[in-house]
Amino acid sequence: MIPISVPGWQKELADSVTDPAELIAILDLDPTLLPAARQAARLFRLKVPRAFIARMRRGDPKDPLLRQVLPLGEECLEVAGYTNDPLREIQNEHSDGVLHKYEGRALVITTGVCGIHCRYCFRRHFPYSEFRPSADGWAGVIERFRSNPGLDEAILSGGDPLSMSDTKLAQLVEGLDSVPHLQRLRIHTRQPIVIPSRVDERLLRWLSATRLTTVMVVHVNHSAEIDGQVRTAMKALRETGITLLNQSVLLRGVNDDETALVELSEALFEAGVLPYYLHALDPVAGAAHFDVPEARALALHSSVQGRLPGYLVPRLVREIPGRPSKTSILATDDGQ
Repeated sequence: MIPISVPGWQKELADSVTDPAELIAILDLDPTLLPAARQAARLFRLKVPRAFIARMRRGDPKDPLLRQVLPLGEECLEVAGYTNDPLREIQNEHSDGVLHKYEGRALVITTGVCGIHCRYCFRRHFPYSEFRPSADGWAGVIERFRSNPGLDEAILSGGDPLSMSDTKLAQLVEGLDSVPHLQRLRIHTRQPIVIPSRVDERLLRWLSATRLTTVMVVHVNHSAEIDGQVRTAMKALRETGITLLNQSVLLRGVNDDETALVELSEALFEAGVLPYYLHALDPVAGAAHFDVPEARALALHSSVQGRLPGYLVPRLVREIPGRPSKTSILATDDGQ
């Protein structure tokens, strides 16, 4: 029997740290963090690739990368207004893993698997089992797009679509390619950031083969996430003709600082990625401790505008259930 070659990124994904005790030990953190971390991890499992851990500062519980993944006791508190389905996605009509929330575009829940479990994730309670494509593979998904001539963009989401094998993804994109009225493919992913080896020849091959204009929206919250390997991965993606955009979430203790946001935009642009959105936190249960008040968010955004050219300033937005698009957060006449 010929052995099956497992891509390196899949090995890295399988070797992710999932035990809070191991994460705390690797980073030489205070062991008194462990009881709360274990309690919170029972509500939402810890998962972080070792390549991402390698970019964290040892012995620093306030490291901005660590703060995004370390389970904390605050997650176990019930906070008014924070719910399991903050964007009311589960109420949307869906079949075969397709969510049709916006005019002209529909979103495919490709998988419930992510390369990393971000503690502020708005889908941390999402019932992925209810959104899985049917047993006929992607046929139902493709038919959903084919039967809706008003759709011109397919958005691959999850979980993280790049957690799936290239064989399955290539089959999906080939099917979408066959829908004549589809013009654009958008892929939302954190995988090339947390596991840069995900950008390999197999991935680049099917990305290069589609006729669809392809946009990849990566997710970086802090400049320390961008190292040499990430820059190499972004360069390889750009060379296929893909447009690279970034969306961040404004997070207390991670990037709620003028200099941190400026350095993030500059590091992204150096890596060939254009800052796109800076999201207000979605009010998901377990993440209230990351919230940045709107007045503070506006002040930070204004400061960043004063220090950067316009093309490096992401739009400050929030998502409001039922709205036809993201909602810009703008200062009112009284400065609030």
